[in-house]
Amino acid sequence: MSKAFYVTTPIYYANAEPHMGHAYTTVVADFLARFHRLDGFDTYFLSGTDEHGEKIFQAANQAGMDPQQFCDRISQRFRDAWQVLDISHDDFIRTTEERHKAVVLRLLEALYAGGDIYYDEYEGLYCVGCERFLTDKELVDGQCPDHLRAPESRREGNYFFRMEKYRGWLRSYIRDHPDFIRPAGYKNEVLALLGEPIGDLSISRPKGRVPWGIELPWDAEHVAYVWVDALINYASALGFPDGARYRTYWPVAQHLIGKDILKPHAVFWPTVLKAAGVPLYQHLNVGGFLKGHDDEQKMSKSLGNVIDPFEMAKKYGSDAVRYYLLKDTVYGQDSSIGEQFLIERYNADLANDLGNLLSRVRALLTRHTDGVLPAPAQQEADQAIIAAGTALVGQVRSLVGRLRIFEALETVLQFVRQLNRYFNDEAPWKLAKAADGRERLGTVLYNIAEGLRIVSVLLEPAMPTKARQVRTDLGLGDYAFADLEAWGQAAPGTKIPAKAAILFPKSAAGKAKRQSPSKKEAAQVEQISLEEFAKVQLRVAEVKAADKVAGADKLLKLTLAVGDETRTVVSGIAPWYQPAELPGRKVVLVANLKPAKLRGIVSEGMILAADDGAGHLVLVGPEQDIAAGTEVR
Repeated sequence: MSKAFYVTTPIYYANAEPHMGHAYTTVVADFLARFHRLDGFDTYFLSGTDEHGEKIFQAANQAGMDPQQFCDRISQRFRDAWQVLDISHDDFIRTTEERHKAVVLRLLEALYAGGDIYYDEYEGLYCVGCERFLTDKELVDGQCPDHLRAPESRREGNYFFRMEKYRGWLRSYIRDHPDFIRPAGYKNEVLALLGEPIGDLSISRPKGRVPWGIELPWDAEHVAYVWVDALINYASALGFPDGARYRTYWPVAQHLIGKDILKPHAVFWPTVLKAAGVPLYQHLNVGGFLKGHDDEQKMSKSLGNVIDPFEMAKKYGSDAVRYYLLKDTVYGQDSSIGEQFLIERYNADLANDLGNLLSRVRALLTRHTDGVLPAPAQQEADQAIIAAGTALVGQVRSLVGRLRIFEALETVLQFVRQLNRYFNDEAPWKLAKAADGRERLGTVLYNIAEGLRIVSVLLEPAMPTKARQVRTDLGLGDYAFADLEAWGQAAPGTKIPAKAAILFPKSAAGKAKRQSPSKKEAAQVEQISLEEFAKVQLRVAEVKAADKVAGADKLLKLTLAVGDETRTVVSGIAPWYQPAELPGRKVVLVANLKPAKLRGIVSEGMILAADDGAGHLVLVGPEQDIAAGTEVR
């Protein structure tokens, strides 16, 4: 392979259990690693745990444990979490490992020999949670904004790194490399910070106060400051400075971090590398905070508002959790998450759009082609779906390159919805009954299967298990992105398995799957009286305007004329109807339904539609033209 890709997560601080904030950054990194492997890159993916420092020492004491034993337990919990979430890291580094300590000592000795480290006393405001001194400008109402508590006033003698010496160089470097820090807002934040003196960096702690750390090679009474020790992991894991992995991967290193650790990664780390004569990493990619949907604070162990990734994955499956985190967040921005949001995304994208389409095409292949993919005879009507499918990999590649992961996934799902519309428009269930419909039926079913092949490969970085299941259920194997640029690589004659589990059962998300009732079931439906039914007011309404609801793939906002009255109704018909085709159409409105707010829009009623349970939905309307507002009896 000629192309290389190296991605790292932060090494997570081993003072408490992993939570969804950790899971989010790791899932993003795993997505990027899997994506680049499928795109032909020689890829290396690093995660790990940061195990030295004052917080670890305090947490171990509170737990009544030796610090190393405490770190062993917490580090294993992170490994367990990544296994639950199907994380494909190539290495998991711990800062208590000898391979790491050796590199830390080597870099510190280089800085000391170069004259960039000196001893001095310092007094300032120290946040134990951040494990660093804070400036007055960083405080909010006298408190650390991340840990919501006042820092301690400390005075002590430490060794210092001449960081201020490199401030001008770093500022120029960031300006000359505008995508060094991404998204751009964080680059601007760092440039503003570098516009004023930043001072020198305390890189040691007295061993008498913080005994848990790597001793300085020239003074055993001091241990390395955790932010100097920890950051070196990105190079030590590659065998710095002589390892083959270091030579291959370091020039393309991509760090993924949360915005709360921007300063150490964007200021401390590059200046240390520059002073040591080590080339800089390629990109620093900065993610926003995850917040509970009813909580304005970021998720954090110290604030006690975390969501357990173990439980979420256990309840909904790791692929659903991964997809939700990637699809419902904009990388770089703060995002609200919650279980109900996950359920909505699960039902809309995964169960309805993707899973239902797979189930429908498999059923028709089994029933009408003996479970064999037919040879297609493409027509003009098929060219739009073919063009969209073959263009998809290029569009997705461009978006992922700009870290627009949510948009890349939405682009794939838009194609899934296009496949659903193609399926409904071609109506293969009708073709199966037509005397001359067999060839056309085979072409339509083949195109759906081929489209799902492309979709499954592009979704694999987000949902590795379920994406492969899509192909397995169609009798197909593994593909790389290079296999997506030409239509027709699902071989005609391929036999699909006779049986397959439901890809995304709705019951797993807390909702029963809706199906058309059988005659027996219909007879057993709970009966209501004529008086009760008379309370429902049905009226003919005319659609005057239709618009998509922002942020909702299924919903359309309809403006209806009901006699002399105008109503707004939000309806989940977007997968079946385009806004442009609805104005002028007559529909049936439940006119006396209590208003309800959907996505911030007050919906004043409900329109009627028929759903066969197999993904085919049609609006109910009058057989002949009749005035809007007319009562339906």
